[in-house]
Amino acid sequence: MPKHPHCSKPHCFFCAMDDGNPATRRTRLARCFSDMPHRDDEELVLALSSIWSISMAHPDDPEFPSLGIFKSMAGLVRKAIGNRRWLLKGQNVYTPYYAAHIIGSYTMNKSLYAEKAVESGVVQPLMELMRGKISWVEQRVAVRALGHLASHRATFKAVAEHEVEIINLAKEIASTCIDTVYIKFIRVEREKRLRYQCDLLTKGTGGAEMEDRKAEEWASQIQCWALHIIHCFVSQQRSIKQVCNDSGFLRDLCLMWGGLANSTSPAGIGLIRTLCHTKPGRRKISTSDHVLIALYNVSRSSDDWQYMAIDCLILLLKDPATRNAVFETTVPVLADLVELEDLGKRSKLGEAITQTILIDYHKFKYGDLKLSSAKARLVLNEVWDLKVERRKKEKLMTSQEIEERRALVKKLKKQGNELFWAGEIEKAAVKYTEGLDECVTKMRRQRMILHSNRAQCNLMMKNADEAISDATRALCLGGGGGGMQCKSLWRRAQAYDMKGLAKESLLDCLMFVNGIEQGGGVKVPYYAARMINKQMNATWLFASAKARMNTHVKENI
Repeated sequence: MPKHPHCSKPHCFFCAMDDGNPATRRTRLARCFSDMPHRDDEELVLALSSIWSISMAHPDDPEFPSLGIFKSMAGLVRKAIGNRRWLLKGQNVYTPYYAAHIIGSYTMNKSLYAEKAVESGVVQPLMELMRGKISWVEQRVAVRALGHLASHRATFKAVAEHEVEIINLAKEIASTCIDTVYIKFIRVEREKRLRYQCDLLTKGTGGAEMEDRKAEEWASQIQCWALHIIHCFVSQQRSIKQVCNDSGFLRDLCLMWGGLANSTSPAGIGLIRTLCHTKPGRRKISTSDHVLIALYNVSRSSDDWQYMAIDCLILLLKDPATRNAVFETTVPVLADLVELEDLGKRSKLGEAITQTILIDYHKFKYGDLKLSSAKARLVLNEVWDLKVERRKKEKLMTSQEIEERRALVKKLKKQGNELFWAGEIEKAAVKYTEGLDECVTKMRRQRMILHSNRAQCNLMMKNADEAISDATRALCLGGGGGGMQCKSLWRRAQAYDMKGLAKESLLDCLMFVNGIEQGGGVKVPYYAARMINKQMNATWLFASAKARMNTHVKENI
């Protein structure tokens, strides 16, 4: 076969790619892939880098998968693991990363390609990388690839042959990968970092700041992809006990979120929802205060996955086996959300919440159900009054009566504002409450303003929980944007800050700033920028790892 005039390699990848004859091109590429695991030259990594780029840009292209790419990549990973001298020679250290990444890219979407990969023997070498045989960098792409294989029904069984080990590894990786990346990379002086890892992170461009930023993104991805593997098993009703019986992992799970760098992954909350779709999962979560508190916080936040937390709480309340265990703590949270209309693709979510809360109201009303929490009793009655009794009464009201109510509410709000600016915060809150009691349910804007104003009063009185409740109710009533919505977001952000919930505070701050920009605001207020900076530092992915390392160092001094 003709080669490039300046090339002396017998099976050159680049010459094969340049071949204009489709038939000979395919034959040459197939021989090139077959030869790759047996090669020992500088061109190997260049070829792998090129294949990596092609696989990323065209993961559904059938050409390479049909020519033996998976067998070739599996062979390269096995060689890298089994022959350390070869791995450390020249540029070969890049090989296992590229090989595992290429496998993952081509198995991402197409079940047919995933089947070819399994038939080519990729699972075992990927498992070796997942066990940490080389480093966290290669472990990341192995977890990614195995997650893709586990996602396809046709190849799930091949991954499930390692079920116990892979679940244990995935849990361990999800719980420890942040610390691992911090210890093995972030805290290492730049001159002492492994050069190949820096090159892979930044593609050879950028300094220490870029390396740190990419390492943070990759660490979050490792965690999210490990959780995805567990999700694949739990969604198949497998390994549920193995996951649920690990209380430490469930506690860690509450703290796992994709972060701003990986916001497309539901991370921990996604796996919790998957568990809530199983009976053993609901039973375990209903007894975990850590998980429940995390769900309560996310359900009343600006998190993209808010609806998942709400789903979890609804599932727990609908299950007769877990309803009583969570009812008294869950109802006060969900009661703040009964006015939600749409949330993403979910319509009339507030009505679904209301129906779930009031399933057993008749038992409570007639004494068959006793609630020990005074707050739960109060809130349950409020929801019944708001959603049932008031609607009945308001249907009988005349237009004149409604206008009289509107005038009274306006008067009470004005009185509350005057008291607030006079420093009579507690009395102002009382007036806002009176205004809310007089509001007709259709007065959504007036109710929104009163709840938001009362949230500010609660902030001033250091009642963080009440401020969160009122601000959330205002946001649910407001629906879209607007100045009052921005105020409610800022007030809730401050309340979450008072409680030390940095993530929830940060997300509300970002939404607040976004609202200002959409409203034509010229610049971000200084106080908001300062809060964002504070919460960004607090929610830095490696903040806990750094604190633990500093504590460990002090203890050893």
